[in-house]
Amino acid sequence: MDSAFVTGGTGFVGANLVRLLIEKGFKVKALARPGSNRKNLDGLKVEIVEGDLSDTKQLEAGCAGARYAFHVAADYRIWVPHPAEMYAANVDGTVNLVEAATQAGCEKIVVCSSVAAIKPPKGKFTANETSDYFSAAEIVSDYKKSKFLGERAALKLASNGRPVVVVNPAAPIGPYDIKPTPTGRIVVDFMNGRIPSYIDTGMNIVHVADVARGHLLAAQKGRVGQRYILGGENMTLKQVLDTLAEVTGFPGPSFKTPYAVAYAFGALDTARARMFGGEPLAPLDAVRMAKYYMWFSSDKAKAELGYTPTPARQALSDAAAWFRANGYIKREAALAVK
Repeated sequence: MDSAFVTGGTGFVGANLVRLLIEKGFKVKALARPGSNRKNLDGLKVEIVEGDLSDTKQLEAGCAGARYAFHVAADYRIWVPHPAEMYAANVDGTVNLVEAATQAGCEKIVVCSSVAAIKPPKGKFTANETSDYFSAAEIVSDYKKSKFLGERAALKLASNGRPVVVVNPAAPIGPYDIKPTPTGRIVVDFMNGRIPSYIDTGMNIVHVADVARGHLLAAQKGRVGQRYILGGENMTLKQVLDTLAEVTGFPGPSFKTPYAVAYAFGALDTARARMFGGEPLAPLDAVRMAKYYMWFSSDKAKAELGYTPTPARQALSDAAAWFRANGYIKREAALAVK
């Protein structure tokens, strides 16, 4: 029986990947911080390795005997009060995992990066794996910078003989988003009536199950030193909200907020959070990121890995159903999720 080690297995993408690996017959070990929420792994046949991304001994223990290592753990927050923590997890943690997996003799190390590490297109066009930043100085947020630097470190290690393949998921949507993530928060806030308007932006919506399958395909078929975008459907934010309205029965917003107004609100709200604590409702970095259409092509993954994404409507419907079933929605739906 093949075995696999997964960092971030208690999280959103990781929990879906762990389930897929078990379904495919893998013996799975998952890294979990002491005292962390392990609800996503309840009832699963998975060996827990206690530790974090700075604990090289536990990383080596997790990788021991594994055919594949999947590095899915990340600090995924648009706003963070102490950015150094994010860089330690997303950059240093990536290097630690790759080195531990290499020492353990893993056949392939799949590093989960993000489309945040890829330079977005200008206007309503799509970017691919060849679109790159010149340096971190170009990048808007600490989250995006940390993912970019973590990916750069992983690819440099690949050029030095480590069997690393990078995957770049777009905006995952679906079950087991327990936090929820910033993307999942859009669904929850919409269903709870907290999105009264929208701004002119775009994103690539992908079903989290497709992202999990893309990780396994990358381990099986991915070329070392390459990166693969795992995306789904390019949509405007208005299209996302309209689709959510259709599948949930809740009305969607009809008012568009001008970018300048959103920027001013984000700046004030972020300043308030820094002065008085708490998290901003609209982080300034999120508003700055929304200036770009985050539209991407998955053609490389389709051609080389056999990657086949699910329609975005299904992803949004599955996410809405899961959030409702798990108590995240505080108001009654006009219609059942379709």
